[in-house]
Amino acid sequence: MMYTVGLKILKNKLSEYVRLAAAGETIVITDRGRVVAEIVSPRRHQHETFVERGVREGWLTPATDQSSRPPPRKPIPGLTLEQLLADLDRDREDRW
Repeated sequence: MMYTVGLKILKNKLSEYVRLAAAGETIVITDRGRVVAEIVSPRRHQHETFVERGVREGWLTPATDQSSRPPPRKPIPGLTLEQLLADLDRDREDRW
């Protein structure tokens, strides 16, 4: 689990948040609504995967759909598959 705490509250309850981090929780520290730091257990990062790191650092958002089905189709109104493929072929002509 991840906890988010403002700097002012963190100062008042530092030992509580350090205990949570030592137990494996991630503490995200904010200052005026902006993330400025994290407190994590030193053991936590040793076996962390690339995806876990991305989620922790905030540059990767985990999927919310756990169904393993492909996303729904979103056809482009007014265009057929043949028109789209022809357009793609025209775009690729200059690469040869």
